Amino acid sequence: MSKIITFGEIMLRLAAPHHQRFFQTPALEATFGGGEANVAVSLAQFGQDVAYVTALPDNPIGRSACTQLRGYGVDTSTIHFEKDGRMGIYFLENGACARPSVVVYDRENSCIARCGKGSFDWQEIFSGADWFHVTGITPAISQAAADSTLEAVQAAEEAGVKVSVDLNFRKKLWKYGKSAPEVMTQILAHCQLVIANEEDIQKSLGLPAPKVDVESGHLEEESYRLLAQQVKEHFPKLEQVAITLRASHSADNNGWSAVLLGKSGFHRSRKYEIADIVDRVGGGDAFSAGLIYGLQEFQDEERALDFAVAASCLKHTIPGDFNLSTKDEVLALMAGGGSGRVQR
Repeated sequence: MSKIITFGEIMLRLAAPHHQRFFQTPALEATFGGGEANVAVSLAQFGQDVAYVTALPDNPIGRSACTQLRGYGVDTSTIHFEKDGRMGIYFLENGACARPSVVVYDRENSCIARCGKGSFDWQEIFSGADWFHVTGITPAISQAAADSTLEAVQAAEEAGVKVSVDLNFRKKLWKYGKSAPEVMTQILAHCQLVIANEEDIQKSLGLPAPKVDVESGHLEEESYRLLAQQVKEHFPKLEQVAITLRASHSADNNGWSAVLLGKSGFHRSRKYEIADIVDRVGGGDAFSAGLIYGLQEFQDEERALDFAVAASCLKHTIPGDFNLSTKDEVLALMAGGGSGRVQR
């Protein structure tokens, strides 16, 4: 079994219940979430050996986040607990129909934002590891977090560990004086797999995105093939480029598919029409986890891509950040399930 490492920030998630506006009621639902932690939990649900690296405050909130991750089967022995600092928070208002979802961040001076170069023993962490996953979210938090991420991918490359990055552009986070392309192009130079959508590529790498209207429901496959080729040409160490395609009909009705330019050519996944979305937050992370799993478990890149898209499709049915779908449930959906009939 492969050993997988993820690195980033897990946050306290405070969400308005039942698609309500912020403080329409005095209650907010408290859970935990964050891109790389979401990937770790999903991989653990698939039966993988996965460890999560982060820094958390040594208080009941930080300890509770660690306990929850451990309860889902994630190795938390690499988590650092800090006496100073705080846990990042994000507030979520889930959209409905024509009203989009809204995210408000409160993560300045969090523990991970203060962890710069030398904060983690990457040589020890990567001992026996096969895969390392990061996102473009952590480098957007602070200069220290960007330095730590770059140090991590460089150490992974030196250790012979395959590196994947989900670009995950977040315009609300890049506030400390560096642009996303300045930072992310350096990180991508050490990666073998990149995961993104068209906006991520444009905003994180400074490459022109195809002219598509994601609200029209019609996405041109050829445009994405050319875009993936362009990314590979700019970053020659990349072996695979995955691009997710979301056709947003409304906040709770999306078309969902992906393409992959890999070692065996260009692949297009099955497309799912996801109606009555329960929670789309974490959907991209579920795709990343599914692709990491699929590329290790299946010989066929197209099957790996289909597994990733099906895993992400199921995440849209689950409240919270984490995809709690099992491998067998994903395989059943790939095989033609999805009717939602009661399993007795």
